[in-house]
Amino acid sequence: MQTPQTTSIATGDFALPLHDPILVFLVLLAIVLFIPSLFKRINLPSIIGLIIAGILVGPYGFNILSNDSGMEMFSTIGLMYIMFTAGLELDFNEFVANRNKSLIFGFFTFILPLLIGYPVCRYVLGYDQMPAFLTASMFSTHTLVSYPIVSRMGVSKNQAVAITVGGTIFTDAAVLIILAIITSANDGALNSGFWIKLIVSLILFSIIVFLFIPKLAKWFFQKVEDDKYSHYIFVLFILFVCGFLAELGGLEPIIGAFAAGLALNRLIPHTSALMNRIDFFGNALFIPIFLVSVGMIVDVKVVLTGWETLIVALVLTCVAIMGKWLAAFFTQKAFKYSVSQRGLIFGLSSSHAAATLAIIIVGYHAGILDEYILNGTIILILITCIISSLATQRAAKQLVLEEEESLTPGAFGNYAQEKILVAIANPANIGYLVDLALLIKDPKSPNPVSLMGVVPNNVEAEKNIIKFRQKLQESVIDASAAEMNVDIITTIDYNIPNGIVRTARETMADIVIMGWPGEKTGFIEKLLGDKVDATIRSLDKNLFICHLEKPLISNSRIVVISPPLAEKEYGFNVWLRKVVKLAQELSLPIVHVGHPDTQKIIADQKDIKNLFVFIPFTDWNNPVSWATYIKEGDLIILVSAHRGYISYIMGLDHFPTRLETLFPHHNRIVIYPQQHTPNVLLEADHPIFTPFKIYKQQPS
Repeated sequence: MQTPQTTSIATGDFALPLHDPILVFLVLLAIVLFIPSLFKRINLPSIIGLIIAGILVGPYGFNILSNDSGMEMFSTIGLMYIMFTAGLELDFNEFVANRNKSLIFGFFTFILPLLIGYPVCRYVLGYDQMPAFLTASMFSTHTLVSYPIVSRMGVSKNQAVAITVGGTIFTDAAVLIILAIITSANDGALNSGFWIKLIVSLILFSIIVFLFIPKLAKWFFQKVEDDKYSHYIFVLFILFVCGFLAELGGLEPIIGAFAAGLALNRLIPHTSALMNRIDFFGNALFIPIFLVSVGMIVDVKVVLTGWETLIVALVLTCVAIMGKWLAAFFTQKAFKYSVSQRGLIFGLSSSHAAATLAIIIVGYHAGILDEYILNGTIILILITCIISSLATQRAAKQLVLEEEESLTPGAFGNYAQEKILVAIANPANIGYLVDLALLIKDPKSPNPVSLMGVVPNNVEAEKNIIKFRQKLQESVIDASAAEMNVDIITTIDYNIPNGIVRTARETMADIVIMGWPGEKTGFIEKLLGDKVDATIRSLDKNLFICHLEKPLISNSRIVVISPPLAEKEYGFNVWLRKVVKLAQELSLPIVHVGHPDTQKIIADQKDIKNLFVFIPFTDWNNPVSWATYIKEGDLIILVSAHRGYISYIMGLDHFPTRLETLFPHHNRIVIYPQQHTPNVLLEADHPIFTPFKIYKQQPS
């Protein structure tokens, strides 16, 4: 019988550079743990600290860590994670709506550095045509090293970020294709076979990533709904499958990583627990280690090797920064962006790292570029990463301040302290009501989402309350995983509608979400159900009655049907903003079927009009005719109204029943907007009423 062997750390394990995996990982964790906190104290971006730490511990510093296969793996994962996260967090509707702007920015950020860089490399530095062109193409690339700053400060959905990320993909793809062309030309392999392989690979890659993978992911998320760990592993699997497919097609893996993010964008809501796990692991481990690895390739000693290296480094750096600043400047002027948005574009696009290094190393090994360009590029990477971090943090901070100033009560109403109440009759049928509440919740509101149940007042009341709370704990755990506050409210009442109305008033809820009633037998019950109907008549809140039998990520569009004069109701702006929030979280387009006057009000709001496709509809004598606009996979939202209010028409009373009959298996929501001001009588010119004129009618 063999005795278990014990291990000990030999003296040689402490020899530099470290090779013991425990010690290597310990050093990396120490850097990730302490450096960001240190640089935050001196008011500098943590990205700079991680890069500098990489310089110090790297082979050109104190030689504590080496650029071995382990570090290369972490570096590759981190870079792909950045690009993948950028694709996931991208406001897909904004990206699609502004794809032409992304193309224009991509053109500016590609052609301007190239036009400036080529004559400088050709005539100032004295290189031949091919080395000059390859070096100049390096100026056109950029790596989103400072993207974590944008994500952390909450401005990743700004249009300037969307077009910068989109432009990054266009310009990096173009430059990497140029690299493949130049190296093939240098090897004498630039023939028709090369072009056929490149085009066919791009087509096959696009078909697999954008057609097959979304369907596979949707099927997986629905079939393996309860296994949260498998969801994260599946996302990583898709990330690296797309990276590998890009490599097979002759592209860089970062292109595949970004494409994977776009492919899964609609299926992973930004406030979901899965997205929180993706952000957590990326920001806690993979991305910081990648930034350390960027620092490890920087050799500051090259400055001391002679004036020629220093001159080349300064020239390359100045050209790179100038080209990116001019691209940001012309983009700002073309689209009338603010100075802060220009700074954000410049900050995000001015850092050179992975793609730049890939181009230079490939060119160096191919014998096209010399060591002066190689060493000068290393200095360029260090300087541009520092400038990018500082510029991005400054611009993002200014943009946050500008957005907060623009969100005055007169713009869209002050809902920063909103309260959402989810009324649940049966905890076993909670379905996706909590998911909806978490998706539409204002992230700035400190109030939790409340799950409320009314227990009949009988001898079993106390026992039923305990059972009710226990059944809802799973929803609370899921919400906590997404870093959302959820609490449970249970109350005892002889009458369930009265309990809901009373609790909504006690908690000062703004929005109440309820489930769709089951099948009834009476006339009124068939309309909406006795308890729901009583709640509608008594509750003066924004009420969402939902039939959600499928995950919300399974929907492909949101179709909103609103009656004429819907824009005149007090609660119009609330439901409009919540529908927009839902569309942004799910990356879905909104089709609005309604009166042209309502559509004009929506289209006048520049920040949301790109999300909408408008279908004018005025035939309310035959209201079911709008059913022809509904497609498979649509989430149907009907905006109704109480009797006696300005947007009420008789046909609305029968709409919920018709919805259930016509579309029994569609996800559907009926919204009853809040109809009059709560408690306090406000003046007509009070800022909460602008920009819409409010018609104060009382219910009949």
